[in-house]
Amino acid sequence: MTAPTIAILIQPGPNPEIVVNALKAAFPSLVVIEEQPESKKLFIRRRAKKLGWVQALGQLATMVVSKYGKRFTTKRAQEIIEEFGVNPSPDSQIRRIAVPSANSPELLEALGKIRPAALLLVSCRMMKAQTLAAIPCPVLNFHAGINPQYRGLQGGYWACIARDEENFGATVHLVDPGVDTGDVLYQQRVKPSKRDTMHTYPLLQTAASTGIIVEAMRNAAAGNLKPLKIAAPSRQWYHPPIWTWLWNGVTRGIW
Repeated sequence: MTAPTIAILIQPGPNPEIVVNALKAAFPSLVVIEEQPESKKLFIRRRAKKLGWVQALGQLATMVVSKYGKRFTTKRAQEIIEEFGVNPSPDSQIRRIAVPSANSPELLEALGKIRPAALLLVSCRMMKAQTLAAIPCPVLNFHAGINPQYRGLQGGYWACIARDEENFGATVHLVDPGVDTGDVLYQQRVKPSKRDTMHTYPLLQTAASTGIIVEAMRNAAAGNLKPLKIAAPSRQWYHPPIWTWLWNGVTRGIW
């Protein structure tokens, strides 16, 4: 039996490519749609409007430091890649389509041509309600955090800060207009190493979760999704501002 066609919407990067390569093995006709990253200027303006400029600039500082800090975690990153047998390199043989954003007319046009049985979002912009309403197939999201406790950003980091390592992991869920508020389909928990940091948490969460991602997309394509009922407190998180990140790093060794 021929595997159905599915699509994945990503912003280019090693972690999304791990998901792409895992899905390619199960869905040979997989189509990758790549959106252009949002400018940091727009990102910070939107964050400042919601949280204020002090918090927004503090979070930007952490993001800048984090970008340069990755060079010190390459050994640990390679260990994770080898441990889970994943591949973060782009496959040039996979069909790829470029679009401006997750909410652009070009995306809907591409999906109209592909007609996928299901669409997966990984590391891309939030979809607006009108965009979701225009997509006829199931739309799923891979989130590096356990929902609903760790919605938003840096779910693994905040689980460690809360001494809640039992809820360090990732979630595959249906997409609705909220921030990671759609019905949960699968969750994968994994234990971080003491050598893991904010630079490697997302890689670990992604590498450990390829199995649930493939299973969720198989179920979505077959029309056999079974959301879980989870009774837990819900909270949205953001990047830690630089002072919080430094304090937790120096006093608790959580970087």
